[in-house]
Amino acid sequence: MKAFAELYLRLDATTSSNAKLQALQDYFTQAPAEDAAWAVYFLSGGRPRQLVPTRLLRELAVRLSDLPEWLFEESYQAVGDLAETFSLLLPESEHSSDAGLAYWVEEQLLPLRGLAPNDLAERLPPLWAQLDRNSLLVCMKLITGSFRVGVSKLLVTRALAQLADLDAKQVAQRLVGYTDLRHSPTPEGYLALIAPPSAEEHAQRGGQPYPFFLAHALQQPVEQFDALLGPVGDWQAEWKWDGIRAQLVKRDGQLWIWSRGEELVTERFPELHAIATCLADGTVLDGEIVVWKPDTRTDAIAVQPFALLQQRIGRKTLGKKLLADAPVALLAYDLLEWQGEDWRNRPQYQRRQQLEQVVGNCAASVLQLSPVLTASDWNDLARQRETSRSLGVEGLMLKARESLYGVGRTKDMGVWWKWKIDPFTVDAVLIYAQRGHGRRASLYSDYTFAVWDAPAGSPERSLVPFAKAYSGLSDAEMRSVDALIRKTTIETFGPVRSVTPSMVFELAFEGIALSKRHKSGIAVRFPRMLRWRQDKPVEEADDLATLQGLLS
Repeated sequence: MKAFAELYLRLDATTSSNAKLQALQDYFTQAPAEDAAWAVYFLSGGRPRQLVPTRLLRELAVRLSDLPEWLFEESYQAVGDLAETFSLLLPESEHSSDAGLAYWVEEQLLPLRGLAPNDLAERLPPLWAQLDRNSLLVCMKLITGSFRVGVSKLLVTRALAQLADLDAKQVAQRLVGYTDLRHSPTPEGYLALIAPPSAEEHAQRGGQPYPFFLAHALQQPVEQFDALLGPVGDWQAEWKWDGIRAQLVKRDGQLWIWSRGEELVTERFPELHAIATCLADGTVLDGEIVVWKPDTRTDAIAVQPFALLQQRIGRKTLGKKLLADAPVALLAYDLLEWQGEDWRNRPQYQRRQQLEQVVGNCAASVLQLSPVLTASDWNDLARQRETSRSLGVEGLMLKARESLYGVGRTKDMGVWWKWKIDPFTVDAVLIYAQRGHGRRASLYSDYTFAVWDAPAGSPERSLVPFAKAYSGLSDAEMRSVDALIRKTTIETFGPVRSVTPSMVFELAFEGIALSKRHKSGIAVRFPRMLRWRQDKPVEEADDLATLQGLLS
């Protein structure tokens, strides 16, 4: 555990990619395979669920630190991270365990899940007493499920590739699915990540998908497209669907469905299992899972809003009514493997031609082909893009016809662009604030925004909360807002402050839908702050009618 804690501190102490890469290489060069396996898991984004209830951790922290509860809570609010607060307040341990990361995770931490509170209260103090302060910090982050550090999966991939003298793309492919919760890291799994290339490797992939190829944002005006991209005929244009990106894998008579987050979600979409009967073994499709049902206005089968699909996400059980209300289909837009052969190094247009045949030969209605748009020039395509909102899509995807299927957001094998429509915007009033986390732990940086419930001039109108946002402001603006929040605080509710309405912000968001769970009756997707409207008085902020008008 000490070696992994030292790696964590080195990674956390620098913003230099080269320094992080060196720290990773130093660790993996020395770490036993069983420890390296878990290190790759955590550094690549794997996070087991919280092992011990937060309430019990706080009670133990108060008792062991011999602090009054109010002082612990004040310390927590100042630090902004429970694990860090815990490691700072507990007495320094005189002992230090030399056991490795794998032992601590497998023998000490994972067995904690599900234990009774009394058992946890008895087991945890002597466990923590074995750790120095740095190891305790990492231990607590693992216990709380909050482990994260400023290192990307791409950087971990590069470190392993350089360590084993492998192509980084091959390591990236081997890493796909590594953090899935259904499998625990093993020494054998780690050694397979860095093993020399094998001719049998592809045949032994089982249900493993490929790394997803990601698009770059395209924000230039259409007048520059000819100079930037060349003629429109060099590109394949498709709608940017608002669903769940997924790969469907058919091998050895079985079907696997993977989300872009590398989570195995086969059982979450039972309708898609019908596709297995009409796909040949050795087929991998890339596409979008969407709700696919008759439109209430036209009765034509069409993609439905993401809000309907969201009703299925996170549900532990899928009842008959939910399956009937939100049936799904896969809109396929790429072919990654065909008849057991990797097609990613073939041009986009060839993959598309074969994809059309594959989907055309499949009678399952839950497998549909994502249509390709045709246009005479970029302006023609821009006019088609203007219909995006009426179709329930986010804009267009542009894929170079000659591009290969890359790994992640790279340009060395060709380019995909996402040409999204402009977001919705409203002017809203800040009414609540909460302290942030990490480097913003001392600032009020997480905000709740409201709009008026009636138009200007209406008697006794009030502000109704509808969105929360924390991104979009510069550090200097954040400090200025924090100062005003402290000066205009009306009440304090634990970590939250209500403030005198005095600040207006322009908010942007990608989608909007009716919601019975929100007081405003409105839910928005991905809200963020575009700018602080210091030029606009609170009385002139938007109202609910403005939001409702965006629903049509």
